[in-house]
Amino acid sequence: MANTPQAKKRIRRNARRTEVNGNRIGRIRTFVKKVEAALEAGDKAAASAALQGVQPELMRGVAKGVLHRNTASRKFSRLNKRVAALA
Repeated sequence: MANTPQAKKRIRRNARRTEVNGNRIGRIRTFVKKVEAALEAGDKAAASAALQGVQPELMRGVAKGVLHRNTASRKFSRLNKRVAALA
């Protein structure tokens, strides 16, 4: 258990950051699911539109520090490849 005031404050801050970061990751997942749902439906127009929404969300996650740059690039690249293959 935390004994010093600094350690107690750190626990409070960590809990808040965990909540905020979890919300950010959840938001990114929601956008990715929209693309995947459009892919499953075979709707290229909807998939392309949803893909345009995913890219800024992934980059925002990178900027905020919840995703690594390469992870975001990989996710976007794979989604982009799947949308392009939908012809």
